[in-house]
Amino acid sequence: MDPHLLRTYVTVARLASFSEAARDLGYTQSAVSQHIAALESDLGLPLLTRRPVAPTPAGERLLEHAGALLLRLDAARADLERFTAAPRTTLGVAASPLALTARIVAALPATGVTLHALPRERVPVAVATGEADAGLVDGIAAPSDPLRLPDVAPLSATPVAEEPLAVVLPDHHPLAGRPGLRLDDLVDARWLDAPAAGIPLDRLRAVHGGPAGRGFRPGLRYDGTDTRTLAVLAAAGHGLALLPLSAAQGATAVPLVSPRLVHRTELLVPAGAHPEAAGPVAEFAGRLKR
Repeated sequence: MDPHLLRTYVTVARLASFSEAARDLGYTQSAVSQHIAALESDLGLPLLTRRPVAPTPAGERLLEHAGALLLRLDAARADLERFTAAPRTTLGVAASPLALTARIVAALPATGVTLHALPRERVPVAVATGEADAGLVDGIAAPSDPLRLPDVAPLSATPVAEEPLAVVLPDHHPLAGRPGLRLDDLVDARWLDAPAAGIPLDRLRAVHGGPAGRGFRPGLRYDGTDTRTLAVLAAAGHGLALLPLSAAQGATAVPLVSPRLVHRTELLVPAGAHPEAAGPVAEFAGRLKR
């Protein structure tokens, strides 16, 4: 299966238009049509209906494979390009918002750094494809357990921070005076739906282990990445939020005592030592260990 043809197919399916895909890819419309025809011929199946432009059932199934296939190809190309790249003097870091604690931010070099704030699921992809030299990704886990990261490419993950979790709620909330809270006590509460800035609700459901889709009802949805705004929204009563204790400073926050979970941050770098990237990345990693 030719990856160029596959990339064209994914673009046509995403845009639902041969002409829009041609503009997006820098091809002529006839070239795009030829790519799709060649891929359909190779697979022996129709992948798209033409009016309207939409994936067939076989095309939908191909889309389930295509993203991972193209990502691994991009990651392989980026990994090999590192062997011939010039020595790096700058550092690009991709980070999920909750990974940027005060201690980690203080460890960044004073100059020569570009910091990319990304959703947590995009951080491993950015490192794998060479968009960033290193990544900082966060999540919740049992104490000392590694994070469950998507298998996008060979990456090396090093723990750099681990801290308690706390539930942020309004001052007047009936549970605000408790010394600790259990997740079981909060299943029926309304939570802020803030997948980029906070702990995603589907992750809370997963660690709780209750029936699929039960509880943790969404209140206000926040699509931003500012964790301080998330804490303010929780304090104002728009929904509860689960945050690392350091991010909950200044708000009414009660420690989570059950289940035993922590907020964990890991440093991601491409697996294997590449001399051209070792300087900036190694310096940053060394600062994080101090």
